[in-house]
Amino acid sequence: MTSQTDKHATDLLHEEELHSQKRILIATAVEAERDAVLRGLGDMPNVDVIAVGVGAAAAAARTAAVLAKAMIPYHLVISAGIGGGFVGRADIGSLVVADLIVAADLGAETPEGFLGVDELGFGSARIAVSSHWNSLLVHAMAVAQLNVLSGPILTVTTATGTAETTSALAKRVDGAAAEGMEGYGVAVAATLFNLPISEIRAISNAVGPRDRAAWRIGEALASLEAASTAIREVLT
Repeated sequence: MTSQTDKHATDLLHEEELHSQKRILIATAVEAERDAVLRGLGDMPNVDVIAVGVGAAAAAARTAAVLAKAMIPYHLVISAGIGGGFVGRADIGSLVVADLIVAADLGAETPEGFLGVDELGFGSARIAVSSHWNSLLVHAMAVAQLNVLSGPILTVTTATGTAETTSALAKRVDGAAAEGMEGYGVAVAATLFNLPISEIRAISNAVGPRDRAAWRIGEALASLEAASTAIREVLT
């Protein structure tokens, strides 16, 4: 029979092991994305994967709550999931690792056009990712022979569904590669705790006129799983 002393010693040893590892928090929007990431990662006790809900507000609130309650500090936060890819930049089934996270529709409409919060003087809609982690993640996926690129990932409150909006976003953010709905929220929370942030999107559809029949969610989730497997060693 295991004594209380032995159990206490085992618990302390486990905690010391966790402290010695890189602690990673991965935030997805929904359970299907979370499950794909978990399938890819396998058993990694130093990585926590949570579903935070859809949209930047839910993502920021839930991520911040988890970070605030963490008994052992995290070293990196990753926003991960499926998303839309800009035609000519990211094909369906490919992967995008953000080199910049942009709240692309956070601002004001004016008769002269859209003004972002940066131009309005209300903070910034752009959050820099960790170039160190970005390089490690992209390299790991490339070594695994996955179709991956690094580029700006846009966070939007309304998924793009027209050619007009697609064109406006592409002009607003040079080199825009993908869009999702949670990245900026997760990044705001990570920044609040002075943690590096990364974002990974597996492309399920083209950004543009809404064509639900053309979406390849299963293919994108498979790519997200493959990406998670590829980055295991990086996150160890």
